[in-house]
Amino acid sequence: MKIQVSILIIPVVLGLFACKNQPDPAAGAPEVAPGTPVTVTTVSTGTLQDYIELNATSTFLLKSYVKSNVNGYLQEVNTHLGEYVKRGQRLFTLKTKESETLGNSLARLDSTLRFAGVVEIAAPANGYVTQLNYQTGDYVQDGEQIALISDAGSAVFLLEMPYELRPYLAGKTSVNLTLPDGTVLPGRITGAMPSVDPVSQTQSIVIRPGSSRPMPENLIATVRIVKNTRPNACSLPKPALLTDETQSAFWVMKMLDDSTAVKVPVRKGIETADRVEILSPRFAAGERILLTGNYGLPDTAKVFIVKE
Repeated sequence: MKIQVSILIIPVVLGLFACKNQPDPAAGAPEVAPGTPVTVTTVSTGTLQDYIELNATSTFLLKSYVKSNVNGYLQEVNTHLGEYVKRGQRLFTLKTKESETLGNSLARLDSTLRFAGVVEIAAPANGYVTQLNYQTGDYVQDGEQIALISDAGSAVFLLEMPYELRPYLAGKTSVNLTLPDGTVLPGRITGAMPSVDPVSQTQSIVIRPGSSRPMPENLIATVRIVKNTRPNACSLPKPALLTDETQSAFWVMKMLDDSTAVKVPVRKGIETADRVEILSPRFAAGERILLTGNYGLPDTAKVFIVKE
């Protein structure tokens, strides 16, 4: 009897486990994602500019050389590097070589005799002392350069312009100079150097800053040269535009309804750093264009918007 009871119990237990593991029809099928998650944008209308940014370096066009006019020794140096000096300001005092010899000899013969032989050298122009070659006690020869003064009034920026871009400057007399600290200064184009670099084929354009603030030499500013301007241009953010491997065909993915996106071929115009002009077709202001999640989607795709 005990054996028969055990045999009956085993099928009942197995049946209970089988029923427990079967899915409940009332629970329904597991949820399936409605499509690719995407974000959308809309077309904007405004002025677009196609431009190129080039570097311009500050320099002093006029530099005055301070030279010795005698052979002698520097007794005094009344300036230092970086100092702003004015025309006629005494910079150096020299004692001639002859005065050193004759003066000592005369003094031994008669203490009342004096032969100074002292020569003062003044600044030939207003500007900054950008080079100082000798110090007190040094011997210099006649005609030798002692210092260099950069004329403060000749401070300009030299823009290295590729020669093929010269037509974009035609008729323009002013540009903006953007300094490394973000300061924007107006600049006036005053001319061009009569030569080009033989390797890079660039020509130096002279830009005079419209500011009286002192400019250090070799300061690099950026100049924006506008190549083309399109008023009332329809544009999209660059990530919304898709293209093939050869970049010969362009398209966007447009929302057909709340869950379907379709491929729309477009013809693009000028580009800026973050936007691209759409020449055709003409999208309505409220039409939604995929911004992210659009890459690799088929011609018609199921999507859901995660962020408007």
